[in-house]
Amino acid sequence: MNTDDMTRRIATGEGFIAALDQSGGSTPKALTGYGIEDGAWANDDEMFALIHAMRERIIESPCFGGGKVIGAILFEKTMDGTSGGKPVPERLAERGVVPFLKVDKGLEDEADGVQLMKPMPELENLLARAREKGVFGTKMRSVIKSNQPGGIVKIVRQQFEEGKRILAAGLMPILEPEYDIKAADRAEGERVLRDAILAELDALPEGQQVMLKLSIPVEANLYRPLIDHPKVLRVVALSGGYSTDEACAKLAENQGVIASFSRGLLQDLRHQQSDEEFDSTLGSAIDQIHLASVR
Repeated sequence: MNTDDMTRRIATGEGFIAALDQSGGSTPKALTGYGIEDGAWANDDEMFALIHAMRERIIESPCFGGGKVIGAILFEKTMDGTSGGKPVPERLAERGVVPFLKVDKGLEDEADGVQLMKPMPELENLLARAREKGVFGTKMRSVIKSNQPGGIVKIVRQQFEEGKRILAAGLMPILEPEYDIKAADRAEGERVLRDAILAELDALPEGQQVMLKLSIPVEANLYRPLIDHPKVLRVVALSGGYSTDEACAKLAENQGVIASFSRGLLQDLRHQQSDEEFDSTLGSAIDQIHLASVR
């Protein structure tokens, strides 16, 4: 797939984006959920080798290349690795899956009800390397903890400022100002978030587009104005700590939003499963998330 093919695939594809981008801080938890106990690795290299083996098993599963997964978000080490004997981005594209790269470097401490992203001074170098490897776009996450409008505006502004750096490098940014699903004021805060995003979208130059990755809103279809905005390529939803069943049920209520799940995709996969059991379990999750995304 070339860039135009990937753009069409993401804009119109009837499927969802798999989030395979657990980073250093979240990898131990992901491995534990996969059935590999803490202490099974002696250092970071061994830890990342184990998580890469899990990801390769997912990518090479017959159901992953069946057309229902239209994109995948990768951790940097995964982008640099191989699957099926080929560089991961190349192998994904070969399977009809558009590759994205997680580029943020983690979160600052909470202030004004939000956690901003840490600075990314080496972003341009990473983007150049990603583009050379055939990556289509990026993803970066920050978190909203409470409805403090000043903080929400600040977090949205940062996402768009970094998104402009990514656009300048010729890649498609997924902006992810996640709203903590446990926040008591989320219903009100999500309206503030929507309006702040709309203001930034209106200020983007003509012809530029971004993607948005958002928590599934309390009020169904709250983000319809974002979906319909000409400067948005696609709106995707994170599972945010919901189980697969919960996330899919809530997602199906929001027309035009597709999934970009991590936990909701991986929660029932285990290292100990036979290939047949693994493929069957993954296939069931893919079918469920795909149905919720296209319903």
